[in-house]
Amino acid sequence: MSSHLRAGFSAARNTAHTIASQSRSRACLQPRVSGPTTFKRNATSTTPHSLIFDPGEMEASRCTAEGTRKLKEGDVRTANSLYKRSAEIKRNANSLFNLGITHYQLKEFDEAIDVWKESVALQPQSADVHANLASAYITSPLPRADLALHHLHIASSLSPEDPEITFNLATILEATGRLEQALEQYKRSREFGAERAVMHIQDVTARLRAKEMQEANMYNNL
Repeated sequence: MSSHLRAGFSAARNTAHTIASQSRSRACLQPRVSGPTTFKRNATSTTPHSLIFDPGEMEASRCTAEGTRKLKEGDVRTANSLYKRSAEIKRNANSLFNLGITHYQLKEFDEAIDVWKESVALQPQSADVHANLASAYITSPLPRADLALHHLHIASSLSPEDPEITFNLATILEATGRLEQALEQYKRSREFGAERAVMHIQDVTARLRAKEMQEANMYNNL
């Protein structure tokens, strides 16, 4: 199952969150997390107020900004250390989100899952954290399609017109044999702008027709 999923599945979202911002971040490895690769918004650096009154927050913000810079340069290990330091100082949903990004890119999937679970507990309405948890669960050496589906269903409910989330949901539904549901989600993904869904729509449609013909033949042979 896992090899089928990885052929099309977009992995974790990859743009670092700042301490101040709740803005969505993504990447595509396909990753969706801090900094490099192909996912929309770039990280910024600091919180607008109060830093001059709080040296701890100032240091956490500095680590976040430096970690994001290192991540964009491809130095994931250093970025991991900096994000870890930021989370130690200011343990919030964003700092944990960023830390999970680096664990994911280092293929430390258990660590990524742990910090993203903590992040989503603090910010349960974040579609990106749920989407990233799904990516980690399905990309880990022992894939958990059930947990990936759980988090993708939540992510889809929070961001119903996100083409990548919808596509990933369709991919896992297809891989687990739920072809009718997969087809529906592929069509939604295409509607929202995922061009690569077209090929999958054709493939799943053909598989469903073949299944119907097989069932009809079995019925006629009774």
